[in-house]
Formats: sequence, C-alpha cells, structure tokens
Amino acid sequence: MPVDEILNARMRDALSAHVGISEKRMMGGLCFFLNGSMLCGARRHQDGVGRFMFRVGKVNEPAALQDPTAHAVVHGTRKLGGFVRVDEADCKVAALLQWLHLCLEHAAALPKKD
Repeated sequence: MPVDEILNARMRDALSAHVGISEKRMMGGLCFFLNGSMLCGARRHQDGVGRFMFRVGKVNEPAALQDPTAHAVVHGTRKLGGFVRVDEADCKVAALLQWLHLCLEHAAALPKKD
C-alpha cells in the first residue's frame, strides 16, 4: 500500500510550526513523532479511503471517541489503546489542528526519547 503524499503534506503543513517533529514509515503509512514519541500518522487504505491516526493517549481516548468522526484504531486484530482514527473527509483544516493539539499535548507530557 503506497504512502499517500497528499495526506502526508496536510500533516506536515499542520505540524510545520513545531520543533522536534520527525517522520518514519510504519504501520502501512507515514507516522509523525515529537521528540521521539509518536503523534499521528496518515495512510490511504485498500478501500481507497484516506485516514488520519491520532495518538491522543489512553486517558483522552474515551472523550476523543465521543466525537462522531473518531473511531478506535485496530491494527490487524489488535486494538491500539490511546489512538483514534478519522477519515480524511471528516478532517478539514480546523479539525486536523484540533486533533493535533490533543496529540501534541499528550506527547509533550512524555519523556524525550533518544
């Protein structure tokens, strides 16, 4: 499954003002990190739908899933705690920035990784 550069460009643009951001190909797409801690990712699935994945943290996950556009992340057969996914159609600029704010707050509270 190819990495979706349109989704990745949207994510890069939204994160461009932040220091300590890095990228790594994984989980079938591209993931973004803050000081070594995963923030989010983006990929286009086999069904053709582009999806963003946000690491909101286990504490924030129940509240995040109250948003009707958010869904639990299942990788293979395993549910990933602390992560939600949102389809690209439901994640316009304002929504993307709101999700990223939650991710950045969570990751900033974690210890830096080497």
